[in-house]
Amino acid sequence: MDNSIGTLFKITSFGESHGDLIGIILDGVPAGLDLDLDLIQNELDKRRPGGSKLTTPRFEKDQLQVLAG
Repeated sequence: MDNSIGTLFKITSFGESHGDLIGIILDGVPAGLDLDLDLIQNELDKRRPGGSKLTTPRFEKDQLQVLAG
């Protein structure tokens, strides 16, 4: 199974859902593109478990980290 999608921008995922981390490699991004990291973190926060009685009670803090690029 391929873990990549996209043509203009190619996203490749890595890691394990219950491992230390999961992440993506994003290819095709123009050099110098300004990313709004606060906006991305806010979107990650919206999908965090434990936000309602309908979701899992486990606590997982999804923290955005840009490791390269």
